[in-house]
Amino acid sequence: MTVASILQVKGSAVYSVTPDATVREAAATMAERKVGALLVMDKDERLLGLVSERDFVRVIARQGDIASTVGEVMTAEVYTCAPSDSISDLMHTMTERRIRHLPVMNAGRVVGMVSIGDVVKSRMADIEEEATLLRAYISQ
Repeated sequence: MTVASILQVKGSAVYSVTPDATVREAAATMAERKVGALLVMDKDERLLGLVSERDFVRVIARQGDIASTVGEVMTAEVYTCAPSDSISDLMHTMTERRIRHLPVMNAGRVVGMVSIGDVVKSRMADIEEEATLLRAYISQ
């Protein structure tokens, strides 16, 4: 199974903010969209970073409030994946880098986003399908 197969199931909707958005605006967007991270993109839709719930916790711990812009608190070093990457590759990257979200890039453009929840859901579907096939094989 690949990233492309995850995007076929979940869709390729990407939610983003600009770096000059306030942390409060980003948090409101995340709550409204029910997501744990937003891409930070410029007006030309170039990926600049990612802002997540973890970034919000860090700014609150450091400053005691969220009176900052997204550009000040975002994670600028963003790891990405490609539609052709395997689920195993994603699991390795997410575990090794201790990250929960990966933008999906194709030909230099963002084409989706996958989360650790998407990866777990996909892997569980694979395991359930395999178990069903094994039960069918054994009962023949």
